[in-house]
Amino acid sequence: MSDVSEQLQQQVHAAYDNATPLCIQGGNSKAFYGRACTAETLSVREHSGIVNYAPTELVITARSGTRLSDIETALAEQNQMLAFEPPHYGEHASIGGTVACNFSGPRRAYAGAARDFVLGCKIINGKGELLAFGGEVMKNVAGYDVSRLMAGAMGTLGVITEVSLKVLPKPESEITLALESNASQALQYMHQWSRTPMPVSATCFDGDRLFVRLGSSEDGVHAAHARIGGEIIAEQVGFWKKLREQKHAFFISTKSLWRLSVESNAEPLKLDARCLYEWGGALRWYLTDAATSNVRALAASTGGHATLFRGTGDDRFHPLDAGVIRMHQKLKAAFDPKGILNPGRMYAEVN
Repeated sequence: MSDVSEQLQQQVHAAYDNATPLCIQGGNSKAFYGRACTAETLSVREHSGIVNYAPTELVITARSGTRLSDIETALAEQNQMLAFEPPHYGEHASIGGTVACNFSGPRRAYAGAARDFVLGCKIINGKGELLAFGGEVMKNVAGYDVSRLMAGAMGTLGVITEVSLKVLPKPESEITLALESNASQALQYMHQWSRTPMPVSATCFDGDRLFVRLGSSEDGVHAAHARIGGEIIAEQVGFWKKLREQKHAFFISTKSLWRLSVESNAEPLKLDARCLYEWGGALRWYLTDAATSNVRALAASTGGHATLFRGTGDDRFHPLDAGVIRMHQKLKAAFDPKGILNPGRMYAEVN
């Protein structure tokens, strides 16, 4: 155990004894996400460094404060990558915060979410106990996979101190195509491609054009291009990076940004808003001043849910029914009995 890890454990233990709430902070690049957390800061930024990287085993283990950019640089040297293509939202973005938010980028619908690549983790629970779950291989879990439970829990169940992730090789060849399309046509194309073995690794419809990224062997990419058609864009790396980091022109707005998860083939929603589709149509971004209740009702009508990603308001996440809230409360009580870790960061009912 590192000295910083011991200090973190001692700080959490003292907070437990005194029932002092803690706000976990790494690179602080994701402070905008979720409900506000006002409490004493527990900084994990200095708890950094790659603990183990085995390129032949496709596994990397790093401390939670390790910068995402440092991990990606180490992987790139071996022609490997984090397949879920996580957004950074800032130069100090850390791997701990990425996993805690379960953030994934353009490749998510075709490779899997951050949660799917978590092999194991170490956490400090709300009583100051250091716990380890999972390991560094895919089949190392008996019973409930607690390590993946931490992905998306936003630090409300424990302070992630270390995480092991599966990595993948980069594709041999990659191109991005642009096609003229309207919203309905774009959804039809994306849904159609998802039912074929074509090497699609990302899609985006920005309101004017449909973009599709292909990644595979050179022959595979060439064959898919011939089937899809479209124009190859020159700055494909920059395009997907801008999209991932929300620096695409679409996101430059003062309106509230909503993130809707819906069925990929759901018809365009009747909402007075600018929209951008990703993940084969399953992820839809909306810029609108529409009332929260209207946005969530439309998402629910498709069997989906809506998150206020950026904007004003406390209720950021789609409301849960009473039974699911009780499950959250029981999990919180098991891992953090005094409710000191990121209290209320996700739901007001879960402290």
